[in-house]
Formats: sequence, structure tokens, C-alpha cells
Amino acid sequence: MSSSRREQKRAALHEKLLQLRSVTNSTAVNTASILVDASRYIQELKERVKKKYQDVATTSQPDHRNTIPAVTVETLEKGFLINVFSEKNCPGLLVSILEAFEELGLEVLDARVSCSDNFRLEAVSENEGQEDSIDAQMVKQAVLEAIRNWSGSSGQH
Repeated sequence: MSSSRREQKRAALHEKLLQLRSVTNSTAVNTASILVDASRYIQELKERVKKKYQDVATTSQPDHRNTIPAVTVETLEKGFLINVFSEKNCPGLLVSILEAFEELGLEVLDARVSCSDNFRLEAVSENEGQEDSIDAQMVKQAVLEAIRNWSGSSGQH
């Protein structure tokens, strides 16, 4: 019985080594080399985490440059293509911009939004029954005003 149990343990250990080899993208064939590769892989992960923490610390420091998101508005056949970009995450900004669209009577037909490490909005909107009553400059001014209002209310400068 003990030799059977020993074989089971050996098989389980071998299976775990194969899993470790797979997870660490190792091409090693013997146990010692797999463990060395795993150790290197763990060290690389630690370095990546350390770099991420440094990047977060650097970006979380107040940077008075580039605090106002960039805004572009292009006229389309029946509406506008609006792009807003900031190198920083801007919690709550999306809501402010969507409220500005609503006040203008713009209906968002399609939008792509990213709010993780930065803020990016690409929206295609259409005038709701207001033929030619607003132009791209009016849309841009409304978005910039929404950004200023958001900036003032969130303590950004």
C-alpha cells in the first residue's frame, strides 16, 4: 500500500510541476530548471508590480498640466462626432458630458468610453428634430462648459 501511495504522491507532484511549467511559460524539462524558471518568473512579476505602483504614484501626484481634457467635434451628415480625451481618469465627467448633450437635444447613437487609467469618450450623436439649429462649435462649447463645471465641482484645477 505504501508504494502505491508513494506513486500517487509522485504523480501528483509531477502534475503540479507540469502546471508550474505551463503557468511560467517554462520550456525546462527537469525539476530544478522548472523551479529556477518559476523563480525568475515570480521575480519578473514582482518587478512589474513595483513598476505599476511607481507609475500610479507618479500619475496620482497633482499635475497642473493637461488637467483639462482635449475636445474635438466634427460635423457629420445628421449630427456630430465628439471626442474627449484626458490622460487622467475623470470620475463623474461622463455624466456631466451626457447631461450637456441632453440639454442640447443631442441623442447619442453610438459611444465608446474608457474610464480606467485615462478618460476617453468617442460619441456619435444626432440632432433630435433640430435641423441645423446647432453647429459643431456650439457642441464643443457645451462639452467644454460641462468639463469646467465638472472640474469646479470635483476640486480639479
